[in-house]
Amino acid sequence: MQNFIKFYLTFLCLLLLLPTLALAECTCDAEGGEGKNKSEALKYKAVAIASILFAGAVGVCLPILGKTIPVLSPEKNIFFIIKAFAAGVILSTGFIHVLPDAFDSLTSPCLSENPWGKFPFTGFVTMMSAIGTLMVDCLASSYFTRLHLNKAQPEESRDEEKAAVEAHEGHVHTHATHGHSHGLVDSSGSGPSQLIRHRVITQVLELGIVVHSVIIGVSLGASESPKTIRPLVAALSFHQFFEGMGLGGCITQAKFKTKTIVIMALFFSLTTPVGIAIGIGITNVYNESSPNALIVEGIFNAASAGILIYMALVDLLAADFMHPKVQANGALQFGVNVSLLLGVGCMSLLAKWA
Repeated sequence: MQNFIKFYLTFLCLLLLLPTLALAECTCDAEGGEGKNKSEALKYKAVAIASILFAGAVGVCLPILGKTIPVLSPEKNIFFIIKAFAAGVILSTGFIHVLPDAFDSLTSPCLSENPWGKFPFTGFVTMMSAIGTLMVDCLASSYFTRLHLNKAQPEESRDEEKAAVEAHEGHVHTHATHGHSHGLVDSSGSGPSQLIRHRVITQVLELGIVVHSVIIGVSLGASESPKTIRPLVAALSFHQFFEGMGLGGCITQAKFKTKTIVIMALFFSLTTPVGIAIGIGITNVYNESSPNALIVEGIFNAASAGILIYMALVDLLAADFMHPKVQANGALQFGVNVSLLLGVGCMSLLAKWA
């Protein structure tokens, strides 16, 4: 896990170098000075940092506080309904917010016709990102499962030897010991395997969220138009809150240690505000219409969209909708379907402003 956190930090540093690629000249005309007001825009940016930070922190912490707030516990029906809504938000983020931005960037007239106009790079990168996420998901799960089983085998062997010795000595409780041995096999199989799966899902999901959060933050921070920033404050706060709830639900099910939970929650909460702060710092030099910026932003957004769409459909929605508890309860099944549609609908509506 420590290696994964180091990877997060390194990857974030690389993403924050993105603005340096936007200094190249562009043949397209940049947006005119209409509606630009640097001092007023700065006030809205300060409000955006505080609002988005608060919304993200509350959103990611609510599911984590399930131990102190029983109704939010993963064992409760309401948890499935809330998680379905949050998964709908994440799915809509990928399809309605991130993917169209990637198309806009990679089909911009600022880019040369060859090769950007001759091949649908956005769809290709999104598809390869989703396939790559599937491969990482599968390989990481199988690797950690094998690692766990290899560690568990010596303990099982010792228990079996003990049972054999007791049987040989004629103890009456042989069957009880044998049953205990099978219990160990079960607990080291399905239980830990499921836990490993939740941990892999959580880490990959946070990676996908971080990618587009940095880009959104830098773009907002670099804008000097209050008219553009104003609606984004409420829209992104809502988005961050429910995206945080989806991630927080995954973190809860993964049962990480307290230190890891705190680091992951902080990492999620701070990413967009830090991106905004970086954007403010490079306002005078950042040119989001430069070819290099468009290419990098487009590719990262397309990759992020692929990750979010795959994670929302496969690892969040499919896993929960096929859960025995949901399958056996008609009312809960209806609830998660309605909740999913509400999540998708609300986040899609925000595309009007964000």
